[in-house]
Amino acid sequence: MTDSLDPAAWQARRTSFGSVAADYAALRPGYPADAVTSLVGDRPLRVLDLGAGTGLLTEALVAAGHEVVAVDPSAEMLGQLRSRLPQVWTATGGAEQIPLPDADVDAVVAGQAAHWFDPERSAPELRRVLRPGGAIGFVWNTRDERVPWVRALGEALSAEARGHEADQGVVDAFARTLPATLTHTRSSVLQRITAEHVVAGIGTRSYVATMDDAAREVFLGRLRALLAEHPDTRGRTVLDLPYRTDAYRLQPV
Repeated sequence: MTDSLDPAAWQARRTSFGSVAADYAALRPGYPADAVTSLVGDRPLRVLDLGAGTGLLTEALVAAGHEVVAVDPSAEMLGQLRSRLPQVWTATGGAEQIPLPDADVDAVVAGQAAHWFDPERSAPELRRVLRPGGAIGFVWNTRDERVPWVRALGEALSAEARGHEADQGVVDAFARTLPATLTHTRSSVLQRITAEHVVAGIGTRSYVATMDDAAREVFLGRLRALLAEHPDTRGRTVLDLPYRTDAYRLQPV
């Protein structure tokens, strides 16, 4: 759990994604192929995508030749996944109680999701569903704030985001609790996107999805103004929004 959030606020954020499922599917970035290879290797495997959401990581896994089963707490998010990837088996559930039998998968992965898992409760479940020698992979896309306008955007979000993005502490907690050895690799992905879609994509973040309508409109309006006024984005039709992609492979010992 993010330290700065009380349990009720954390649970509200964790379960907020169904309300923004369609925009999440359309506006969030995907994952680069090299990150998928870092997580699960290049040999075809049976992989559980845990917290699969709308299937952005699932799609990359399927493209790499893996057999994927997708689990997420939100039926609305899984509906978006099934509409694009009807061949993928899906189930509603969470990391703390995975709806799969023992030793069912070669790998468990989570894209943009592991910070919602409780390490103490979910680590035994991850071990239970893994086959001997199986691995766990966590991956996050995080805006690359080395670019000045992206840094300005991040500063505008910082008061609300409060640890929303990738958290090394989460990875370390799982490495201790499993226990597991840890390998980290970094790559990147770039979105070519309009300014309005940048704003709409931020609207799919849990800290915005849980705002009331009036507060959300004020907050997103400030972001529109920032992009309209910043010298690197003012007057531009399409923006290049860079992300760094951090992939963590945990090998239980």
